[in-house]
Amino acid sequence: MTKPSLPDLLHAAVSAVGGTERPGQVAMAEAVAEAIEDSSHRLIQAGTGTGKSLGYLVPALAHGERVVVATATLALQRQLVERDLPRTVEALHPQLRRRPQFAMLKGRSNYLCLHRLHEGAPQDEEEGLFDQFEAAAPSSKLGKDLLRLRDWADETETGDRDDLTPGVSDKAWSQISVSSRECLGATKCAYGAECFAEAARERAKLADVVVTNHALLAIDAIQGAPVLPQHEVLIVDEAHELVSRVTGVATGELTPGQVNRAVKRAAKLVDEKTADSLQTASESFERVMELALPGRLEEVPEDLLYALMALRDAARNVISAMGATRDKSVQDEDAVRKQALAAVEGVHSVAERIANHSEYDVVWYERHDRFGATLRVAPLSVSGLLREKLFEDRSVVLTSATLKLGGDFNGVAASLGLSPEGVEGDDVPIWRGLDVGSPFDYPKQGILYVAKHLATPGREGTRGDMMDELAELIEAAGGRTLGLFSSMRGAKAAAEELRGRLDHPILLQGEETLGELIKTFSADPKTCLFGTLSLWQGVDVPGPSCQLVIMDRIPFPRPDDPLMSARQKSVEEHGGNGFMAVAATHAALLMAQGAGRLVRASGDRGVVAVLDPRLATARYGSFLRATLPDFWYTTDRNQVRRSLAAIDATAQADGT
Repeated sequence: MTKPSLPDLLHAAVSAVGGTERPGQVAMAEAVAEAIEDSSHRLIQAGTGTGKSLGYLVPALAHGERVVVATATLALQRQLVERDLPRTVEALHPQLRRRPQFAMLKGRSNYLCLHRLHEGAPQDEEEGLFDQFEAAAPSSKLGKDLLRLRDWADETETGDRDDLTPGVSDKAWSQISVSSRECLGATKCAYGAECFAEAARERAKLADVVVTNHALLAIDAIQGAPVLPQHEVLIVDEAHELVSRVTGVATGELTPGQVNRAVKRAAKLVDEKTADSLQTASESFERVMELALPGRLEEVPEDLLYALMALRDAARNVISAMGATRDKSVQDEDAVRKQALAAVEGVHSVAERIANHSEYDVVWYERHDRFGATLRVAPLSVSGLLREKLFEDRSVVLTSATLKLGGDFNGVAASLGLSPEGVEGDDVPIWRGLDVGSPFDYPKQGILYVAKHLATPGREGTRGDMMDELAELIEAAGGRTLGLFSSMRGAKAAAEELRGRLDHPILLQGEETLGELIKTFSADPKTCLFGTLSLWQGVDVPGPSCQLVIMDRIPFPRPDDPLMSARQKSVEEHGGNGFMAVAATHAALLMAQGAGRLVRASGDRGVVAVLDPRLATARYGSFLRATLPDFWYTTDRNQVRRSLAAIDATAQADGT
């Protein structure tokens, strides 16, 4: 039988979803197929509108061996599993003469735990051991959520939290879910045969395409125990997010509250002397934390070091003692023991890691008005980990709309542990970069306006000239504005100020769920939506409701961010440019993602306005601009107002 050609397969898949083939999509599919064929690696930048999901799914399905696709956002996971994969499989089935299987796989805590649901969650001592469903008042938000979860448990086929609509609070979900450390294991659990998490794993073992998330991919790489099934090909979508997601998984924290919970959970399961030593260590740690001031700890202070070593040793003794004792008087002993063990092991591992204070870790204090102090530890870099764990024994394709920074792939490649493109060596993963472009005509569809006349933003204080500029731009655009702010405080200040000055409705992130805000923003072109980080990347509103995207300032990391400043300092100590490698790269990624909110379809028109003159005047401005879509560029404030007014007039004439 003749093997179907890739162009024929792609044509069938694109027709099935009602799209049209684009040169960039064809080039991407060919590059992915080539990487799979010769077991090499690719970094592929595919702009908005390329149709990159089909660009990698078609060659992945044609390959015939198992492929893992890892994404950063829930929205893309759902799109792949609920829309793109079913249609693509149906379209390719006649030519492939087989029907590839696909499955979603997430971390264990994303699935409802039947044991926890039916037997109750082991509670902390002061709360007593009770049925959480009875304890929560049915009229309270928590009570209503728990009752709804109980009903949902009888209906759901997946047990996947993301299939529950509307969702529930983290507190409610924690009552009916377990982490992998807390799980009894399928063979020891009375509900093992019906377990949703185990069923998801079994489906993944049988699937040709497994869709997962960056966090589970990171856990699979870091912990050494395989979570994902064996596979020959890994495709990482939204790859610009991978480093931060892996860093998040590799970050540990300790708080007095967390240690106290571990003490209480272990107390009934070990002898009094062993429990008392952990209690004493916990109290010493709490005293040190009461005096903690926010900031990086270049050296672990002596008082903290002693407290951590005492915690480490006491926790290790509890873990040993817990393995040797049984107490049938404890209700649901196995579950209580497993949860206690998980809590104490968590304390032990972080205390030991910080006490050892590796030169490859960054340690710092954070302080929250409500929750007090937290001690955190994170890797200085994850590039070595990624080079070692990600690129061995499989072909890896990393793709995103934003992988070229300042005009090349080497910045992102370095953060992933890769050498510059073309460098070869014994232990150097070989990769090639490809920019397949975008189907949009950016110079004709969009304008990049930099408000060069404004004052340079400072660390604190309101920017009166910026507020005036913001108001004038929104008026010229007739609303239709997505405001992207570098801090929540900036977004709130702008919303409060402009609600008193403009007739246009202004929505603010945090005042309603993100989904509801975006729905309202899409429905009314006169409306504006202001917010921070998740809006820079998570908004897809084609059409006339979003014709002006405003960035209040270049989103450099805060100078007092302990991890970013440590990474910057490390680059400088090794002879590099720390500012460009860390701060400017961080800002470039966010700005490219933010600017990408403007043109989402071939008919979209509008302006990206950056209210920070440094984009036009600073030496690094050209690096940042080279990362943005190729919009027509201007610093002429009168020109941009005329353009916005013309775009608004056209939209109104079209009835929107």
